[in-house]
Amino acid sequence: MINIKLDKTGGLTEALALQQQAAAMGFKTMIGCNGGSSLAQAPAVLLAPTAVMVDLGSHWLADDHQPSLDTTDHRIGLPKAELWG
Repeated sequence: MINIKLDKTGGLTEALALQQQAAAMGFKTMIGCNGGSSLAQAPAVLLAPTAVMVDLGSHWLADDHQPSLDTTDHRIGLPKAELWG
């Protein structure tokens, strides 16, 4: 299993490339981010559908970016268009 973290891979573009390479080599993936705002973690949500594990935690912030990621029922929804600015 490959643990893909957006900050450590260099962002969404490199994370996508790593995810594709991992799949081509037969590895499963986990998607994670360092603690941060919804804006920082939203790109990781786009990688989540093909991962077997997802570890995101923006909903723990006391003062998050607005609009924030929807975390209804402990699930993170797709980012709203307004989140990107």
